Amino acid sequence: MRLIAAAALSLLAGAAAADATGKWMTNPNEEGGFLVVEVAPCGDALCGTIVEARNVSGAVNESYEHLGRQMITGMKPDGENKWDDGEIWAPDDDKTYSANMELKGDVLAVEGCVIVFCRGQDWARYQ
Repeated sequence: MRLIAAAALSLLAGAAAADATGKWMTNPNEEGGFLVVEVAPCGDALCGTIVEARNVSGAVNESYEHLGRQMITGMKPDGENKWDDGEIWAPDDDKTYSANMELKGDVLAVEGCVIVFCRGQDWARYQ
């Protein structure tokens, strides 16, 4: 019985570690500012909404025009710690790309592609 309980706790701990929900910090832009994106369930997928914008000094930019905008939509599970078949909107060029994500510990690797041309970022968990 103890072995079964230990196995169940181990599985629960693994599931918690593989949780991509929460707040993530994008890579800094050319000016050094960054966005905070909150990833949360949306139906049977994950979506991400811009909840903060920070300038190079880390101060909140409350006038950022895209606060509240969904940046990630429709990310469906695609294996352990991976999501695919979603889209990501890039504020720097105002375009939407096919996207996938992979959770690697406290890093969320996000990639957007058009045909075979891809670009991505490794987002850090934001506390």
